[in-house]
Amino acid sequence: MKTVELRIELPQDIFSSLRQDPDEFVREMRLAAAVKWYEVGQVSQSKAAEIAGVSRAEFLEALRRFGVTPFQVHAAELIREVEHG
Repeated sequence: MKTVELRIELPQDIFSSLRQDPDEFVREMRLAAAVKWYEVGQVSQSKAAEIAGVSRAEFLEALRRFGVTPFQVHAAELIREVEHG
């Protein structure tokens, strides 16, 4: 897999405020981004897990922790299913 390295500059004191070292912060930031992109339907669960650098099971646990449903079903889809089901 080809990778790209990104550089983000942050104030040094942010890590103590969040009680995380830089490596922990990066892991949590990747996970939070993947959860959000999954939540808004931009990526699948498996792609989100890959972005976050975790297994699919770990990603499902992260969804629970962040309060995000693992089901990507929209109200309009449910209405169509009920009406035509």
